[in-house]
Amino acid sequence: MGLFLGFDTSNYTTSAALFDSASQKAVGEKKLLPVKAGELGMRQSDAVFHHTVQLPGVVELLFAKAGRNKSDITAAGASSRPRDAEGSYMPCFLVGESAARCISAANGSRPYLLSHQAGHVAATLYSAEKLGMLMIKERFMAFHVSGGTTEVILVVPDEEKVIKCTPLLSTLDLKAGQAIDRTGALLGLPFPSGRYLDELACKSDRDFKISVKLKNGCCSLSGLQNKCEAMKKRGESDSDIARYCIMCIAETLDKMAEYSLSNFGDMQLVFSGGVMSNSIIRKRFTEKYGAIFASPELSSDNAVGIAVLTSLAAEKGRRI
Repeated sequence: MGLFLGFDTSNYTTSAALFDSASQKAVGEKKLLPVKAGELGMRQSDAVFHHTVQLPGVVELLFAKAGRNKSDITAAGASSRPRDAEGSYMPCFLVGESAARCISAANGSRPYLLSHQAGHVAATLYSAEKLGMLMIKERFMAFHVSGGTTEVILVVPDEEKVIKCTPLLSTLDLKAGQAIDRTGALLGLPFPSGRYLDELACKSDRDFKISVKLKNGCCSLSGLQNKCEAMKKRGESDSDIARYCIMCIAETLDKMAEYSLSNFGDMQLVFSGGVMSNSIIRKRFTEKYGAIFASPELSSDNAVGIAVLTSLAAEKGRRI
């Protein structure tokens, strides 16, 4: 039993979390990177700089919120890479990794370095009170849908790693989160646009007939952006454009889910990533598949899943 600190310095969010393995409770704190108005992101060098500036303040707020002492930390972990795939790398994760390594050097523990994707999956299971799925070694399929990834992955509890994530399907071009943010920019919404597009889409009750074609289970979303731009030029309402964008993504993910269950086996579906905080998608897939979702707060980038996996790795003596 102990207190485990996790870091996740993703492309747009600086986050840290504490997980108490005795109470099975986590506390998180995060801060968005300052993306300039009208822009859809920032260079990695700028992201590294802002994470470096923001992380100390995020950690200070975290410990104040949790009411715990820094000396209570048993071990620290961080997302050191986007995915578990070979060659997966993004400079912004170096900030969280460096922090975890410094803490480990100071208290004599070892750092636990995990993938951002695995952290998303663990955060979803924690939020849904389904961490027991990792304890009974249950295989399941997870969707990781965000600005940087749109994938179906096979998740298997692993003796060397806490969980092993193997990609099964993906998008062939535009990511779902990118489509949402580009549509949001088209409609003059703030970045990231997910929450605002969701609210706007709920103001429309228009029904769209959407045809989705997959290529060996993989999807293409580039046509979605073109369609939304054409709707805007025709003068269609912003709420209808927002609804079309969300419904197209929902239909695409639904077809990928059907393909996955048919071709890879009947398994529990888990939906993670910032796009999965969308209320329309959550309602549809919960009703159809009994799918597991995180709370909206834990759907987006956060360090809670990293803290949870750090606890599991440390207490079971697994080496990552």
